[in-house]
Order: sequence, then C-alpha cells, then structure tokens
Amino acid sequence: MLSRVKWGAAMHFDESVWLTALTLSAQYGDDAEIIATLRAAEYAAAGDTEALAQWDEIIACLARLSEDGRPPGPLN
Repeated sequence: MLSRVKWGAAMHFDESVWLTALTLSAQYGDDAEIIATLRAAEYAAAGDTEALAQWDEIIACLARLSEDGRPPGPLN
C-alpha cells in the first residue's frame, strides 16, 4: 500500500501516487478526477480494498492539483 505522511497541515503522498495523478491529469485534463473515480469504483465493486485505497489517494492528489496546480516539492 502507498504511504501517506502528515506534516503540519499539508498531506504528502508517495511519489508514485503523484506521478499517477500527474499522468492522468496530462492525459485527461479536467476529466482526470472523474476517470480516477471510475477506476476506484471498479476496485470497490471487486472488493479490492487495497487498490481502492491507492486510487482514493490518487483522487486526493488530483483534487490538490486542481486547487494548487502543482504537487508539493520536487519529484526527483
């Protein structure tokens, strides 16, 4: 499962979560969050709670991207 660490008021996600969110955003633009939500629903329907948790993190990252326009800090 992908890790998430809380530092102060900001939520920081695993780099692979951000990279997935950035890729979806680049590919689908404003529809990226909808696409991610549909993917999460597929895992929920299949009962795969671990994959669902990962997609929930990706959705949260996409929401942050739509607010801030960029992920926190460098990805390298």
